[in-house]
Amino acid sequence: MAEPKRKVSKSRVRMRRAAWAGKIPKAATQECPECGAPRQPHRVCPSCGKYKGRQVIVKATKD
Repeated sequence: MAEPKRKVSKSRVRMRRAAWAGKIPKAATQECPECGAPRQPHRVCPSCGKYKGRQVIVKATKD
């Protein structure tokens, strides 16, 4: 197997990784039917704690 002639510098490795990471599509979001906050599909809403119309996570209220 071939061996590299020279060490690849940290900056070159990081530039390559940064270029690749920029091509990953951002996560899709939907509007929560209960509260209207953005959430990922097939996930519990982080703001109200509901999924498919039922309460899954009990959120503490600020008094």
